[in-house]
Amino acid sequence: MNDETAVLDAARRARVAATDLAVASRATKDAALQAMADALLAAAPAVLEANAGDCERAAANGTPEAMIDRLRLDDGRIAAMAQGLRDVAGLPDPVGEVVRGSTLPNGLELRQVRVPFGVVGIIYEARPNVTADATGLALKSGNAVLLRGSSSAKASNTAIVGALRDGIVTTGLPADAVQLVPGDTHEAVKHLMRARGLVDVLIPRGGAALIKSVVEESTVPVIETGVGNCHVYVDADADLDAAEKILINAKVQRPSVCNAAETLLVHADVAAEFVPRAMAALGAAGVTVHGDAEFARLGGSAVVAANDDDWDTEYLSLDIAAAVVPSLEDAITHIRAHGSGHTEAILTRSQAAARRFVAAVDAAAVVVNASTRFTDGGEFGFGAEIGISTQKLHARGPMGLPELTSTKYVVTGDGHVRP
Repeated sequence: MNDETAVLDAARRARVAATDLAVASRATKDAALQAMADALLAAAPAVLEANAGDCERAAANGTPEAMIDRLRLDDGRIAAMAQGLRDVAGLPDPVGEVVRGSTLPNGLELRQVRVPFGVVGIIYEARPNVTADATGLALKSGNAVLLRGSSSAKASNTAIVGALRDGIVTTGLPADAVQLVPGDTHEAVKHLMRARGLVDVLIPRGGAALIKSVVEESTVPVIETGVGNCHVYVDADADLDAAEKILINAKVQRPSVCNAAETLLVHADVAAEFVPRAMAALGAAGVTVHGDAEFARLGGSAVVAANDDDWDTEYLSLDIAAAVVPSLEDAITHIRAHGSGHTEAILTRSQAAARRFVAAVDAAAVVVNASTRFTDGGEFGFGAEIGISTQKLHARGPMGLPELTSTKYVVTGDGHVRP
């Protein structure tokens, strides 16, 4: 069986499974999630053995240790994956929720209700925990899922999906609610991206190159996620003590994620005081600062001269671009030119400045006097997320269970005919 036939066959089986999931009760779906968690824990030795092989192959191929750490599983991480499935079971079921409803003047009852997409394809990199997380969210929202992880995690993902399928079938739901996309080549991924009519939506999770490839090559609708060139702007009226703490948290707490700060902008009125403080704090944390000429003048010899590419770079490392801006409007202009539409933060005590920034900055999340790191489904109280959407259609920002649904209108009459 060639790759195209295998991928399309998997998609057809997923569509059949999606029909069962669409009408499954919350009790059935929650029972499946609990059974999946139990099965994953029971399969932990096999999963860890498979993962050890993936990590050994990654090391032999010269993969950086930071990437291997994202790939590596242990008992604690498997337990966290299982707990994540149980947590999703405890969340409200979005399917059937009435978004809006009314009785029309002619007596027709109109309701807009949430329904599953059907078949969701997820293309992602490195982290095998995404396999369980994505499956749990898809199942709870009534969707079948086709998973394509990176080749570096193939053995791990195969073992995890095997355990999840074992758990699902114990509750009467179809095992094909979750499948790995067959094939080892990029051509197999292309067949998934072109399975329009069988796959309802694709969600890429990973770096800019992956997302760009999926968006440009897919004929299946795509929800863009993830790339975060997030800015922290320190306004003329900022509390500089708070600004220093927020900056360090936004950049350092976990630099390899999409909601970490990648650019610092400082208003010229406070630059002479704040830039040296920022340099000292960032330097102590091991951060390399790529600054413009004015930032370098105030920050000293530790500042690396920024080039044009730095303003558009999602470092995902202990690096940050930095510039001094003459005004709030210049900060907004800079963000409009270089932001990725993820998260932008202003630190200020001025309500007028905050209102202007919130209104003028175009991003999925705009943060006032807080770290960019709060843009997260868990932190927002959604319980879990499939990713952070940086587009504007349907879903924007952290994507929880409701964002994995569409809607349909239910129109109820009593013999009504249109005059």
